[in-house]
Amino acid sequence: MSQGRGLLYADWMETPLGPMVAVADETRLHLLEFHDRKGLPAEMEKLKRNTRSSVAPGKTPPIEQISTELSNYFAGKAGAFKTPLALNGTAFEREVWAKLQDIPPGETRSYGDIACDVDTMKAVRAVAKANGANQISIVIPCHRCIGSDGSLTGYGGGLWRKQWLLRHEGRMRPTGLFSEERR
Repeated sequence: MSQGRGLLYADWMETPLGPMVAVADETRLHLLEFHDRKGLPAEMEKLKRNTRSSVAPGKTPPIEQISTELSNYFAGKAGAFKTPLALNGTAFEREVWAKLQDIPPGETRSYGDIACDVDTMKAVRAVAKANGANQISIVIPCHRCIGSDGSLTGYGGGLWRKQWLLRHEGRMRPTGLFSEERR
């Protein structure tokens, strides 16, 4: 990205899993992470470098929107996230993130499944790396990606959060007449 976008703004929001920080410009969300993620300081520096921007405390329309959408999500009101996203990644990472967003809440896919969707089985490690590069937690649901044996593997927010998110989404999943299986 060759030119600066002006200031980015950051705000904190409380969730049942602990505080999260959202960073956005006036039109798009750039980052949504748990405040205690070990890699957050490095992610913030990379974001500032890539956007040639500074970060100041404040709220923007995308931060307000994601705050409302997250409140609904955590309240069990499943709904698609509609906040505009700034996907600051390589073409491959963006392709993986798009596949992650295709996984319905309450379902999972293995890294191998995603690798087959985007390339070949040889891409499993690259898919795992792209998952790790995701800076927009929950909205780009890297928590829905699991090991081929069904195990919960790596999650920057901590495996306990990954487990919580998957259980939460499982409870939100439609059942009976309104389930996907009945269509």
